[in-house]
Amino acid sequence: MSSIKCSFMFYGEYLHSIDRKGRLILPAKFREVAKAYFIEKFFITRGLDTCLFMFSEEEWKAQEGKFKAISFTKAESRKFNRLYFSGAVEINVDTQGRILLPQYLKDFAQIKKDVVIIGVSNRIEIWAKDKWTEFYENSKQSFEEIAEKLMDA
Repeated sequence: MSSIKCSFMFYGEYLHSIDRKGRLILPAKFREVAKAYFIEKFFITRGLDTCLFMFSEEEWKAQEGKFKAISFTKAESRKFNRLYFSGAVEINVDTQGRILLPQYLKDFAQIKKDVVIIGVSNRIEIWAKDKWTEFYENSKQSFEEIAEKLMDA
């Protein structure tokens, strides 16, 4: 299997709101990255920790390849792939930098109006503001401990 290398990165934390028509504007920094790397479409799906994962088409194909390689004879693999891929939707960013999130994804992530959009290197995560605040508050104290465990290997 050939590996697709991601040469662009998304970083930062941005507070935005869903507009009356259910659209979400992407942060200007993310739009600049997309423009610089000719990213025209994204894929959004159910993420982990009650957020949404958003990938460029290139990164989506890389992730898809990894998950396709997991044996479908294992029940947990089938369950994960069903939930992950059935939630996926192709998204185009309009000329004003907005995307339309399907209601089922907003329901999954418990998004009402205010969202936090974060860059996590090769992907973008979209969180309901209260869910992100809760995750951050519960995680920030263990950041150094986690770093030691992960970086010590």
